[in-house]
Amino acid sequence: MHRVDHIAQTMQYEEFLSWLLYYVALFDVTKTPQVEIADTLGLVQSQAVESPDRALRITLNGSMGAQTLSSRFLHHYMGAGVQHIAFETGDIFASVAAARANDLQCLEIPRNYYDDVESKFGLAPELVEKLARYGILYDRDGANEYFQFYSRAFAKRVFFEIVERRGYQAYGAANAPIRLAAQARFKGSDG
Repeated sequence: MHRVDHIAQTMQYEEFLSWLLYYVALFDVTKTPQVEIADTLGLVQSQAVESPDRALRITLNGSMGAQTLSSRFLHHYMGAGVQHIAFETGDIFASVAAARANDLQCLEIPRNYYDDVESKFGLAPELVEKLARYGILYDRDGANEYFQFYSRAFAKRVFFEIVERRGYQAYGAANAPIRLAAQARFKGSDG
């Protein structure tokens, strides 16, 4: 892993605009389009700010739903803060293997996700099997590919992401509902 790819900050939905204006006024960043992400227990508004060279990327997440992952994070930490840190790598499979060798607990992704990815993108079955074996999510925008791996949340709140970008500049919003559902299953699995 060579650097931090992006930081995800969670805040009350009512504070979303204030935080957005804070970053735009303080740093040389531009806003990306806002997206709605379906959490199993409500909607999360998400928007990124990025520096022109994309060396600074912060995703802002806010939810009005009291039981969403972002809302539980806010309640536990009594306010806005960093919910996850994403690290960029040039070889996601090697990075995930190293992380697992060091006992990083991975988020379990359901098998049907990989069947859907294979069908949606027409990926080679060998690549799909490798993605499933490593617990890696996939997205593509034209010829640009994005690979994502998530750790389980520490104290069921803060987690890490490993990403490999092959020309892809977004944040894998299409995979967010899969991640959120997997995190909800993990939360429910042991209390």
